[in-house]
Amino acid sequence: MSPDPKTLFGQRLAQLRKEVGWSQETLALESGIARSYLGGVERGLRNISLLNICRLADTLSLPPSALLDFDAITPAKAGKSLRKSR
Repeated sequence: MSPDPKTLFGQRLAQLRKEVGWSQETLALESGIARSYLGGVERGLRNISLLNICRLADTLSLPPSALLDFDAITPAKAGKSLRKSR
């Protein structure tokens, strides 16, 4: 069974957010997206819209495609999240 795309997206978003040294709260304030919503996205509980993907990418100064580059997720992070969800 392949991993849920919502979970992969959340892992990738969290990875990129941490790479710039931002908390969820900082990303929320900078992007205008609620922190609780971002938390749900990062946990794979929310099906994020294209508009919000573009908004987050712009806030992080990245192309939207960077948020969908699931192959760039560090293996340790992916394995950890998959174990939690089972």
